[in-house]
Amino acid sequence: MVIASIFIFFFISRNESLRYHEETWYQNVFSLTLLFLFWMLLSGRTKIYNIQRNLTYTLFLEKLFIHFLFFILGVLLIGKVSKNVFFNSDIYWLSLYLFVFIFLSKSIIYFAIKYLRSLGVNYRNVMFLGNNSSTEILKNIFEERKDYGYRIFEYESSDISRDKLVGFWKKNEIHTLFLSTENSFDEETESQIFSLAEENKVHISLIPSITQSDFFLYDLGYIQTQPVLNQARYPLDYYANFLMKRAFDIIFSIIVLVLICSWVFPIIAILIKATSKGPVFFLQKRYGFHEEIFNCFKFRTMVPNNESTIRTTQVNDSRITPIGKFLRKTSLDELPQFINVLKGDMSVVGPRPHMLAVDHYYKAKIGRYSLRSMVSPGITGLAQVNGLRGDFGDVEVEMNKRVLADSFYVRNWSFVLDLVIILKTILLVIGGDKNAK
Repeated sequence: MVIASIFIFFFISRNESLRYHEETWYQNVFSLTLLFLFWMLLSGRTKIYNIQRNLTYTLFLEKLFIHFLFFILGVLLIGKVSKNVFFNSDIYWLSLYLFVFIFLSKSIIYFAIKYLRSLGVNYRNVMFLGNNSSTEILKNIFEERKDYGYRIFEYESSDISRDKLVGFWKKNEIHTLFLSTENSFDEETESQIFSLAEENKVHISLIPSITQSDFFLYDLGYIQTQPVLNQARYPLDYYANFLMKRAFDIIFSIIVLVLICSWVFPIIAILIKATSKGPVFFLQKRYGFHEEIFNCFKFRTMVPNNESTIRTTQVNDSRITPIGKFLRKTSLDELPQFINVLKGDMSVVGPRPHMLAVDHYYKAKIGRYSLRSMVSPGITGLAQVNGLRGDFGDVEVEMNKRVLADSFYVRNWSFVLDLVIILKTILLVIGGDKNAK
């Protein structure tokens, strides 16, 4: 409806004399039908209508951008080969209108579904069997994100009798059973659970342990019908992707340094020197690509102290200066890291680099923690734009969630995802990050 309305509006507004020309409308109905079919076929590839419960707005926008770019290319191609007035009525303005209205309509639908689920509409009843750190993290996510629409029903996992389990499923209308791969059930009991679930149309989702060393190492592939596990290659392992990301980093950093930092740096420097003693910049050693140590640049936001390399920031930290609090809230203290990007130590988007002491502590506690170092650390990242800073609330749980977000980024990088993260970062800088300390 949106696509048809925009095309018809443009056609009429630019061809007043053809508004009541019946033959022209008959001719263009076929063209518009082809366009709809193209949109639907394309959606099968981009999965634009598959709005999973846990789909973040960042990934939703990425899908939308990719779909729209391919669609506009198709419209341009149809216009060129058909020479149809309908498709050549100021195609550039048409593309802009299409993007704005499709973006608005799809976003309204997305947030409407999220809002309804947060009210308890369109929920899905789920349960967990087997408790460990991975199941606790997932439970925590479901409890925090009401908009995912999951309602958790607790079950005493020590009693796995057939009648009780099936009775529990039917009574509570359980849709999905989450089962940890590191559970305490014997092989016979686990097999019985799978059989009962299949008989009673209960979906089973397996939760791999985040401490499992080989969880991110392999991808499932097939040789004819035989499944095989192949060693994973991440998107930025391909040189073309790496070159694209690096070129963007250089261009984007030069633009920011010339247009913004050239006049913002002096102002911030004067404010820092006027409100506290000490240097303007703060240099801290952090791990970068493949765990190479580099000096990370930041504006100094604390009074000089001997704990800056071993103690993380706390809520209402007395070491933070008044101007430092503002710089942290707006993330302006990170601006000097564009110098790190130009040097090649960092990227504009990537996992945030931690203090060396933090890395040493969590590397021993969280399996595959080092996967974060498979790409260059970033000024901003997927974890940050989703509020996962890892240093508030239940620190262990939040850090696990942050590492999982970073691992997701490493395995699912795309140029569009980087653009969406940058856009969300700009909005956070303008509005202020409530999780910044």
